[in-house]
Amino acid sequence: MNNRNMKNKHMILGVTLGNNFGTHPATWRMPHVDPRSYTNIDATVEQARTAERGGLQFVFLPDRLFLNGDLSTAPSMFNLDPIITLSAVAQATERIGLMGTASTSFTEPYLLARQLKVLDVISRGRAGWNAVPSYEPEAFANFGKVLPLRENKYERLHETMQVVQALWGSWGYEAGQPDQAGMYADPAHICPVNLQGKHVGARGPLPVPPSEQGQPVIMMPASSGYGLQAAGMYANVVIGMPSSIEEGRAERQTVQQAAAQAGRDPEEIKFVAFVGYTVGDTERQALNARRALDDRIDVHGQLSRLSAYLGLHEELTLPDEPLTAAQLASVRAYPNDARSVRAVELAKAGWSPRDILAHGVFDPNPYVAGTAEQVADHLQEWFEAGAADGFVTNFDDFHTGIGDFVDHVVPILRERGLFHDGYEGRTLRDHLGLPTQYGLDTRIATGSTGGTR
Repeated sequence: MNNRNMKNKHMILGVTLGNNFGTHPATWRMPHVDPRSYTNIDATVEQARTAERGGLQFVFLPDRLFLNGDLSTAPSMFNLDPIITLSAVAQATERIGLMGTASTSFTEPYLLARQLKVLDVISRGRAGWNAVPSYEPEAFANFGKVLPLRENKYERLHETMQVVQALWGSWGYEAGQPDQAGMYADPAHICPVNLQGKHVGARGPLPVPPSEQGQPVIMMPASSGYGLQAAGMYANVVIGMPSSIEEGRAERQTVQQAAAQAGRDPEEIKFVAFVGYTVGDTERQALNARRALDDRIDVHGQLSRLSAYLGLHEELTLPDEPLTAAQLASVRAYPNDARSVRAVELAKAGWSPRDILAHGVFDPNPYVAGTAEQVADHLQEWFEAGAADGFVTNFDDFHTGIGDFVDHVVPILRERGLFHDGYEGRTLRDHLGLPTQYGLDTRIATGSTGGTR
């Protein structure tokens, strides 16, 4: 039976951007790629426009506040400041949502509130904020700090979320529109917030009127404990990394329960999951595209890891040949490890070790290398099973992957009635089917969460 509520019959689709190359560490080495495009905003704009051509609801820019990775082998995935980058993208696009990451751990809420609301205003109501507390010691070191206790980190998050949203709502709708024969705005409805907590505070008001959607959409990561409580209180969208349909259902239900405990309507929160795809005319072609990238990195460590995940106690010396009959007789999956189970399934289906790796068994999110129909089938299975309200897609190569998905997978999803035929509204809230909100959510109690006063 289809578990999908009819009011959510169309899935949400976003796409991850960053570094202008792709999520695979070898994409920058490909012949069709300009290795200097790391900081080329024109490349970012072109990728966003391609996603917009397909009607995707938003682009997503993740972030880390330190230099991540070994630059001798690959560029960092996190390059340019998301909010500044999306401000440029806003001027080159018309409908697609702009979701950017900004940490609650360092920037003062007044500055955060102003930057995010300005992005929302200049994009005419298309901005979203992926609100996350930083957790890496390297990030805190860049601000001259040491990693705080988890509870203190979330105390600051709660205070920041409340101050930011209060500032967003400090220029009230009732202030009206400029009247050249009278007032520019009614100052009685542009009021200080006067909030002060243990970690942050602000007087206000913010000198920015409402955007076309009022204020930015808030996205937060799926988590547990303090993080889950925060997502239930503040998030409009929660993004998770389930490895199976069962995990997706469980995460989605947990998020909805957290929203209900915070006094909110659980149906107001959209749960989206990370997925990854490579699209080809045939499955073999898609796998070859991934293998062409793998050929440019050292996969010896991954092959050794694959041997362990197959339950073998020997090196895979013939990585381009299917496992021998003796090896297949010895493989054993670890029952509680989805990657091990998947690796064994692929080995028994006759795929070589290199092909098993190309199927993305070690990717951090579910991955399909296959035809457009296979990719659409994967999305449909998860969506109709109630594992997610939508998906954030990741591609090895932004130059080719986004366009292949838009040109070949999106039409199939539309034919199946799973994805909208085009943008019906203009704002990100319209695209996601979210209720209006301006300022703090009055349903949320702040007394026991490190709230401000």
